[in-house]
Amino acid sequence: MALTKARKEELVKEYGRGKNDTGSVEVQVAILTEEIVELTEHLKEHIHDFHSKRGLLQKVGKRRSLLDYLKRTDVVRYRELINKLGLRK
Repeated sequence: MALTKARKEELVKEYGRGKNDTGSVEVQVAILTEEIVELTEHLKEHIHDFHSKRGLLQKVGKRRSLLDYLKRTDVVRYRELINKLGLRK
């Protein structure tokens, strides 16, 4: 259920600002988005998995916080990331 190491490296290359940039907001949001998509698919099949549901809600909250931070600090990067990931706002 967790992301593979190779997939995380792809996300770092795609969204990172440098070669080993794993801590930027863009990379963290991209990784959280991938995990949220996986958990959503899991919960469609396993409706009563409340522990996973709680984890999903925590990830969504964390992503929301990171996006709010990015919006406050750099609106251009925020809009680019939202469009690239296909998120609503």
